[in-house]
Amino acid sequence: MGRIEGSPEQGLISASEVAVHLLERCISLEHFNAYMFGSTLHGVGEDIDILIVGPAGDLLTQLKKELHSAGESLPLHILYMQPSEERRTQFVAREKCVSLTRLAAVAPQGCSAY
Repeated sequence: MGRIEGSPEQGLISASEVAVHLLERCISLEHFNAYMFGSTLHGVGEDIDILIVGPAGDLLTQLKKELHSAGESLPLHILYMQPSEERRTQFVAREKCVSLTRLAAVAPQGCSAY
């Protein structure tokens, strides 16, 4: 997977490192399906496109807070969809989204981007 520009102190970070970072710091993600898509996966672009699929409500409100905190030093661009909306649009398949858990699984052992 590609690499993206992090904060000046971080240098370049990989899509896998971003996935590890978000999964470690956003505990509420366990209740959602989370994906990365777009140019970040190929190491180009200036933002990190994330798709969150799951229900609205208190858990989503909590997740948004966690993502805001975890993404303070990352150029996150987050799209939220309910499961029915994703099924109807076939967004995951059409945009070739990759789950954060899959990306994290290919990260180097002991990888923690931050």
